[in-house]
Amino acid sequence: MKIKEIAIGSDHAGFNLKEVLKNYLKEQNILFKDFGPNSDARADYPDYAHPVANYVENNKDVYGILICGSGNGINMTANKHQEIRSALCWQSEIAELARLHNNANILVLPARYITNEEAIKCVDVFFNTEFEGGRHTDRVNKIACS
Repeated sequence: MKIKEIAIGSDHAGFNLKEVLKNYLKEQNILFKDFGPNSDARADYPDYAHPVANYVENNKDVYGILICGSGNGINMTANKHQEIRSALCWQSEIAELARLHNNANILVLPARYITNEEAIKCVDVFFNTEFEGGRHTDRVNKIACS
């Protein structure tokens, strides 16, 4: 894994899964920066998605994990950033393709629709899959609006 650090954030619905994944990352000796929240009290996903996306955009070899209830809101927010390719994944096969074909740099998980075990599998696959390049490079280069 060439990733130097993982930025992680959630809203209140994703808080418990975020804590599970933080413990898993610690066990794997993977550096991470937690952008919050610090509890499962009501929290608005944009307040955490934007800082994670900014951090990933501005730091080479840093990738991200974002979590909310369905994954949709936090994913939409992250993808407003020009250098972000955020992928909503609920199975490890989707996480693999997000990296392999789309060069995704943020993994989004839907806390209410995924088990802890499947979320960990998604994390493992996402962060251990390299972008395939080739024919996918031109497509990925067309994603940003600018």
